[in-house]
Amino acid sequence: MRVHGSGTTPLAAAALAALALLPLAGPAGAAQAPDGRAVPPRGSASMGMGVLSHDGRGSAPGGGSARAVQTEGVDVSSHNGDVAWPTLWNSGVTWAYVKATEGTYYKNTSFTQQYNGSYDIGMIRGTYHFATPDTTTGAAQADHFADNGGGWSKDGRTLPGVLDIEWNPYGATCYGKSQAGMVAWIREFTDRYRYRTGRDAVIYTATSWWTQCTGNSAAFAATNPLWIARYAATVGELPAGWQYYTMWQYTSSGPTVGDHNRFNGDYSRVRALANG
Repeated sequence: MRVHGSGTTPLAAAALAALALLPLAGPAGAAQAPDGRAVPPRGSASMGMGVLSHDGRGSAPGGGSARAVQTEGVDVSSHNGDVAWPTLWNSGVTWAYVKATEGTYYKNTSFTQQYNGSYDIGMIRGTYHFATPDTTTGAAQADHFADNGGGWSKDGRTLPGVLDIEWNPYGATCYGKSQAGMVAWIREFTDRYRYRTGRDAVIYTATSWWTQCTGNSAAFAATNPLWIARYAATVGELPAGWQYYTMWQYTSSGPTVGDHNRFNGDYSRVRALANG
């Protein structure tokens, strides 16, 4: 292998990039983050997997009149396997989001059953992308998403795609990016997604992560609907700029499927978001 100066050949660079995607091995062979945390295999991340360990769980939200103007939904990924969509539908769940992709290296292995199954039972459904800003550019990940289940059509049953941007389960919380660098990465993703689909992506995040890793940026509030994660009786403080949330992931321990959500409006508002 020829080395020019202190650089590396393209082949060596590719090998190093591939190694960067692998978690570190601990003394017993278990995958570990630099801080010693056990980490899951690449591709296994799911929406909200860091909420409990970072933000905890408070009291469950109540029902009453506030519940009457909210609409129940779920989010699923490959760890849910084949989902019992008739059971969810009969329980009052009318919308769903399905993980489609992660980084540029993963596609949900249960995607067909989950995406088609939710549609066939009558739900309005959409897809989400788990972001890994430390592996590839925002534009590359938006393309991967749009090419593998993240598209959109104005059929009244397809919701715009979601950028799931939260704690890094594989390493450093903010993926090694500065706050300005994270904002730029998110901007690149959302701009590319809009170019590819004609829709502004929904941003799923938690206020504490957003504050730490973007400096509580208000740059996306005017264009991108907010899906907030908080397992408590209320949504609490929202990230800067957003005056209201569109969706709220309020628990990871719901019936049938753990992750349950409320849409901030009645069913007609869910359909309105689908139609753009």
